[in-house]
This record gives sequence, structure tokens and C-alpha cells, in this order.
Amino acid sequence: MSKQNAAAPRQTLSMTDACAMIVGLIVGAGIFGTPSIVAGAVGGEATLYAVWIIGGVFSIIGALCYAELATAFPSAGGEYHFIQRAFGRSPAFLYGWARMTVIVAGSIAVFAYLFGDYMSRVVNLGAHSSAIWAALVVVVLTYVNYRGIREGKATQNLFTVLEVGGLVLIVVAGLLLAAPPQAAAPAAAGAGQPWYMGAGIGSAMIFVLFTYGGWNDAAYISAEVRDRERNMVRALLIAIGLVTLLYVLVNAAYLKGLGYDAMARSNAVAADLLKAVWGTTGEKLIAVMIAIAALTSVNGSMIVGARSNYALGRDWPMLSYIGRWDEASGSPRNAMLVQGVIALALVGLGAVQNSGFKGLVEYSLPVFWGFFLLTGVALFVLRAKEPDAPRPFRVPLYPVLPAVFVLMCGYLLYSSLTYHGSNALVGLAVLAVGGVVLLIARLSKST
Repeated sequence: MSKQNAAAPRQTLSMTDACAMIVGLIVGAGIFGTPSIVAGAVGGEATLYAVWIIGGVFSIIGALCYAELATAFPSAGGEYHFIQRAFGRSPAFLYGWARMTVIVAGSIAVFAYLFGDYMSRVVNLGAHSSAIWAALVVVVLTYVNYRGIREGKATQNLFTVLEVGGLVLIVVAGLLLAAPPQAAAPAAAGAGQPWYMGAGIGSAMIFVLFTYGGWNDAAYISAEVRDRERNMVRALLIAIGLVTLLYVLVNAAYLKGLGYDAMARSNAVAADLLKAVWGTTGEKLIAVMIAIAALTSVNGSMIVGARSNYALGRDWPMLSYIGRWDEASGSPRNAMLVQGVIALALVGLGAVQNSGFKGLVEYSLPVFWGFFLLTGVALFVLRAKEPDAPRPFRVPLYPVLPAVFVLMCGYLLYSSLTYHGSNALVGLAVLAVGGVVLLIARLSKST
């Protein structure tokens, strides 16, 4: 065993910790804005509720697949580890590379910038206020998580409680406090059709599943959960069930407080609802709530992202610097620092190119769904390749549910290429650079 592998993750997380992390990873700033986009795409209340429920069901199916993989093959590498066991080192390296350079670091930068946008409404720091706030939050939260998993999980638990509390406030405001819309909302186009006939289902599902995104990152903490054979499954199902219920209630609050037409036309649906209930105080309140949601996403992404970077460095001598686990802190400190540096560089890029960050997320969509699909296929491959491996949890209704998951990932890969076809070239370019690094790493190993 090499020196960087001498220390390894310890089982320090309770089921409550895991639930809080998963909820915090899923519930991000998206739920404060995407419901209006989804409402504008689907054409009716029944369809609106249906796509949010379908998003929760799909996430649960995916979570069941991941629960089998995470309990059978627990590792801080998560999807990287599953892909490596199923398909070999090279595909796993490309996934780890894409995740390190764009998928996670880009998400950290985007949400940090979002935090800066909303904090600037409360305390403006000048012409580059958003970038300054974003850089500060990346530095502070990198330091918190560098100190160790105890500090990281405590911060995540606090942010998650505040964030969920904010969504509960929206539910209360919309369902109990908001006055009914002055006039009945005009029927949206296609509202009289069955829910499954909505014209924008494909577009809506991209935004719905973006808002549900993050549950898969629970795989990266699987090696650190106590009694993981039982608690990983329970944590995933409880967390996703709570989030699904919360999302449906939030949409109900928007509908009751604003009406369907106003909801579909809104550019800031949560702000419109709270402004209708509490005026300018409501607007400031929503700014703080969205800032907290962004912090939750940043912190959760840092925790899981550093662990996938650690797994990559652990397996490749060329990147061994990030493959060291610090026993005292229970954290991959070097991987956390490298991740913070990449995210800071992206924040700087965003300050120069304005809308560059949103593009980074869009560029990553085809790469993300492509590797997501590959992880689903890995479940089938590992069932055949390692049939005797202990599996404390098995996906029910195998192979039907994993097949549904894989087909849905394929559909979303197709949809992301359709909606962001030209941007996909950037993701391919990132993979190409990773391919060059992979070739150098293999050559250096053979010499």
C-alpha cells in the first residue's frame, strides 16, 4: 500500500448527518426560480404537479441504484470508483478529470457567484461586489472544510436547517397568508389536455431534474457513514422523499399565492410571492434565503467534490498530491485546496466574462448525463462481473428499475445535446484535454 493510501476515510457520519448532507445537496437555489420556467413549459396545473412528482420518483429510482453500488462498493470515489470497477481505469480517469475541472468546481463557482449576486442586494461592495462576495465564500468554506469533516458537516447541517426553513416560510406564505389572486388566471395553452400531452415535457424535465440534482453525490460519503449497509439506503430515501414533498408544497404555494398565469410569467417567482405578502421586507428576505441556499450548495459540493478528487489522485501517481487523506481532520485536505483554487480561478473568469459561469454549467450537462448513464450501466456490468460480491442492498424489481434509470439518463443526454448542442463542444474539449493527461500519465507509469 502506498503512503498516500495509508490513511483512509473513517465512519464518522450518522444517518442524520447523511440526510442533512443529501437534502442540502439537493435543495439549492434552483427551487426559488425553476418552478416558473417549468410552469411556462408544461401548460397546466396537473402537468406541473406531475413533472415534479416524476422528478422525485426518478430520483428515488436512481437513489436505489446508487444505494446498491454504494453499499456493495463503498468508496470516497463514488461514481469514479463504480465506473473504474465496471469499465476500467481510463473511463474512470476521464470522469474524474471532468468532475474535477468543470462539473463540481464549476458548480461551486456558479453558486458562489449567485450568493454574491444576492448578498450584494443586502451589502454592496462596489463594482465587482458579486465577484468579491463569491471569492470570499469560496475561501471561507474551503478553509472550513479544510479543517475537517466535523466542521464541514456541522456547517452543512446548519445551512440545511436554514434553507429548509426558508422553503417552509414560502409554503406558509403562499398557502396560508397570501391573498387570492384578484382575478382567476386565464387557462394556459393546453391546460385542458391530459398532463402527459404538455408540449414542453422534455424541456421541463431538464429543469426539474436540475433542481433535484445532487442526490447522486451521496455516493461520495458512503465510506464515511456509520452502519452504511442500512443507513445509506434509509438516508437516501428519507432525504429524497422529504425534498419531493417540499417541492410539491412550494409549487402549490406559488400557484395559490400568484395564480398559474402569474407564476408562469414570473422571472423571480419566490420574490414575487413574498413581495405580495410582506412588501419590500419580503424582497430582502428572499435575497437572504437564496444566498443561504447557494451557500448550502457550495458547501455540500465542496465536501463531495474533494473526495472524488482524492480518489483520482489516489489511483494516479501523476496526481498523487491530491490523493492524500489527512487522518487528523478526516478530510482530503490537498484535494480540498486544489478544488478551491480551481473554483477561485473560475470566479475570476466570471468577473471578466460576466455570464461565463452559467455557460460552464450548460457546457457540463452532456458530460454529466453521459457519465450518469455510464454509472447506471455499471450496475448491470458489476452484477455480471462480480456476482458474488456482498450486496447488503439490492435494487428491487431488478432489472426493470435500473433499466428505467438508464433510459431516462439517455433521454436527458439527448435533451441536453438538443438544447445545448453547441456548448457540448466545450465539454468535449475538456474530455480531450483529460485524454492527453491520461496518455501522459500512462506513459510516465510505463517508463
